[in-house]
Amino acid sequence: MTDPVAAPKPEEALPPSEITRLGELFSPVSLVFVALCVTGLGIGLCYAFGIPIAGQRLLEGQYYWIFIGLFTAAAFVALPAAPSQRHLPLYDIAAALAALGISLWFAWHAWDILQMGWTNIPAGVAMWLLMLEVARRSGGLPFLLVVLLLGTYPLLADRFPGLLMGIPYSFDRMIEAHVFRAEGMMGITTKIVAEIVLGFLVFAGVLLATGAGQFFIDLANAGFGKYRGGPAKVSIVASGFFGSLSGSIFSNIAGTGSITIPTMKKVGYPAHYAAAIEACASTGGVVMPPVMGAIAFVMAITIGVDYATVMVAAILPSLLFYFGLMLQVDAYAARTGMKGEAVNTGPSLRQVLVRGWPYLSVLCFLIWGLLYMRWEYYAPWYACVLMIALSFLNRETMMTPRRLLETARQVGILVTQTSAIILPIAFVVSALTITGVTGALTSGLVAMGGGNIYMIVFFGVLACFVMGMAGLAIVAYIFLAVTLAPAIIEVGGLNQIAVHFFIVYYAMLSVITPPVGAAAFLAATIAGAKPMKTSFTAMRLGVVIYFVPLFFLFQPALVLQGDLTPLIWVLPSIVVGIIVLSGGLEGWLLGVGRVRPALRLPLAAAGFAFCFPGLATTLAGGLASLALAAWIWRDNRRPGLAPTRAPS
Repeated sequence: MTDPVAAPKPEEALPPSEITRLGELFSPVSLVFVALCVTGLGIGLCYAFGIPIAGQRLLEGQYYWIFIGLFTAAAFVALPAAPSQRHLPLYDIAAALAALGISLWFAWHAWDILQMGWTNIPAGVAMWLLMLEVARRSGGLPFLLVVLLLGTYPLLADRFPGLLMGIPYSFDRMIEAHVFRAEGMMGITTKIVAEIVLGFLVFAGVLLATGAGQFFIDLANAGFGKYRGGPAKVSIVASGFFGSLSGSIFSNIAGTGSITIPTMKKVGYPAHYAAAIEACASTGGVVMPPVMGAIAFVMAITIGVDYATVMVAAILPSLLFYFGLMLQVDAYAARTGMKGEAVNTGPSLRQVLVRGWPYLSVLCFLIWGLLYMRWEYYAPWYACVLMIALSFLNRETMMTPRRLLETARQVGILVTQTSAIILPIAFVVSALTITGVTGALTSGLVAMGGGNIYMIVFFGVLACFVMGMAGLAIVAYIFLAVTLAPAIIEVGGLNQIAVHFFIVYYAMLSVITPPVGAAAFLAATIAGAKPMKTSFTAMRLGVVIYFVPLFFLFQPALVLQGDLTPLIWVLPSIVVGIIVLSGGLEGWLLGVGRVRPALRLPLAAAGFAFCFPGLATTLAGGLASLALAAWIWRDNRRPGLAPTRAPS
């Protein structure tokens, strides 16, 4: 049970991208929103499976504009202009009608746009301004500035020095490229959200609406609740599952964190530590198979591989991250003397599995469809049908009319928020493409690094952090995928998938890294903790995710690419190294005991060296780890060494 006073309502703590003003399920605003979303989802389903509408199949451009119009209108209905706004004002109604009307007009002219280059600049400017406002509401002011500044770069491209100089465009030509051409809104970004991601978002919404979120929390509690630090381990496992389904770090923190953070605090974890655990676990969920976040789909399109390849490549890095996180919370519990529950007060594992086998069955079906059948983005649609059918086996989950409406709204919120984030990125992609600046930046990075792959990687890490802090991770990835990735591949001859995952991980880390740390700050709000202290703690807890990308960059076997033979020795050394590193960071070495303060830094350094996939460093780190472990073992055999008390 959680303390209702200690756990604020999710909407009170959410950033602008996660707040809606839909109100009660049957409120007029909610019903209008659901009507827009259901229409959009129905048309998307018909387009995906080639079902004719009014006797003919939709052209790609027709479908894209209908999708944009419906979900942009839904965004103006659901996302308020300010967090405190709870009513739908007239100007938002006008904006929704304008977005829908302009988009349907463009859809009517889709064939002319494709064949004859038809444009209407005034209407294009109006759509551009509407999408900028959607960007502000979904991602906040920083996201708007990124989209606006990078999107208008073509106007002054010839006035920038050196590497940043590009081909200039007039305002009319820029709007034409941004709004009407494949470089902009008719290109990759709309394809991602309207075709590839759409089915997965519907699947996530159906799962969550039928109770999958609570099932995963119960499953984690049944498996780990009785062990020391059980609530923290429950948080990690539940957030991993939940984040993989939702693909959203912030909704993950709000959804599971409002339950797990107060529970962690009750058993003795300090507020900042509990918040940091939830922030790290929710961040890792975005790159946790099988579903992951939108970045995985963007990567698949950018590289030109199927989604199954990306999903398989993500398995080992995500497991190593969660392994390190689990070890640290266990070490903290051991060091501070926390005890596990003698008897788990929640449901037993058998009871949870009996109740939740439909969810596991559907997930297995989805994985089978993705990996074996290669259904790609058809797989989640089939999985949705299976989940809805299985829901009728249980009175608590069966799809009653009310639950169908709840499900439609849940799915609509996921699709609308994702669309509101991804669609405006079209302006950034268009600006980088039409000016030709991407090639110049690639050659510039190579020149700055002097042809040295390690220097180029160093500049790349800095670029990932800066871009990640300036906007959203997906914006950083799209920019760096066309500038940094070719430079690293060109000079180092490194594996393409490993390079792109390297960029994804470092671009994503800004959400837990000071000074921005949006995920850590949100979790701190729920926990009542200091944001910066929480962010620094999250950095320590998530330490594995900071260095593993470097490892698989130079050893692609860790993303299951190329020759997998090195895994025979590389993977065990990384696993043991993470154990040693976690022991140094938290002051408790698994199987040995508490680490005195003077030995913590040397132990962490030895563990990192043992992790590093190089023969010399692994041998040196292994010998140092062995010597330090023996020293710590001897220390713990001395009398009077009691667990330390948890800090407040």
